[in-house]
Amino acid sequence: MNPLITPSELAGLAGVTVLDVRWKLGGPPGIDSYREGHIPGAVFCDLNADLAAPAGAAGRHPLPSAELFQESMRRLGVSGSRPVVVYDEADSTAAARAWWTLRHFGHPAVRVLDGGFRAWTSGGLPVARGEQTASPGDFVACPGGMPVLDATQVLELASDGVLLDARAAERYRGEVEPIDPVAGHIPGAVSAPTSDNTDPAGRFHLPDFLRERFNTLGAVPGVRVGAYCGSGVTAAHEVLALEVAGIPAALYVGSWSNWIADPSRPVATG
Repeated sequence: MNPLITPSELAGLAGVTVLDVRWKLGGPPGIDSYREGHIPGAVFCDLNADLAAPAGAAGRHPLPSAELFQESMRRLGVSGSRPVVVYDEADSTAAARAWWTLRHFGHPAVRVLDGGFRAWTSGGLPVARGEQTASPGDFVACPGGMPVLDATQVLELASDGVLLDARAAERYRGEVEPIDPVAGHIPGAVSAPTSDNTDPAGRFHLPDFLRERFNTLGAVPGVRVGAYCGSGVTAAHEVLALEVAGIPAALYVGSWSNWIADPSRPVATG
């Protein structure tokens, strides 16, 4: 199944659960944008509360437990037998985290609205305001649907596979670090900013374009591929772009914020 869906395709669907996952690191809260206008029938999904556990040594956005994730998704109306479409403002960074987490916990039919809410409104499609509540769903969370990496595995992958660093290039090089207390990257990782996965409107580039991009970075058939970022959010976007390109990849959910929690782990710059 194509992991992406267009606004016109979504507008023609019935019997689908739609989750609004608008979120920005540092705010403002996505719920404010949701209340001002959202896709009719969409329910707001809070990335921090619904798609992550509390921050700590495991990272700034570690995975929630299966039990808590199941509870959140049922509250949002998610059922295993009903397709889910997720979206954010435009570039799918937050929506990709929802896509990946639902897939990881076993949902069989999740797609991302390519271009997000901006593409929806640009197409002249209807907008609702206020808040939408959902009838409880029956989703059963079973982890293991998407491959994950821990700190030990990610260092091994960097040496015998391809480990993509999805952050901005200057953060990878260690020139700036606006969020975490240590700058740099995991030794052996390759810089692959997620901003290069989409066009200026926030839509993903075509599969052939993405495939060539990742092939150039070493992600070719027969090579294991993984991705990380600061806290496992934009790296989920990288995994989504890789899937669009037909390249399977594992996610280091803890990412850089987990890596540097242990000062004995090596750090590279440049």
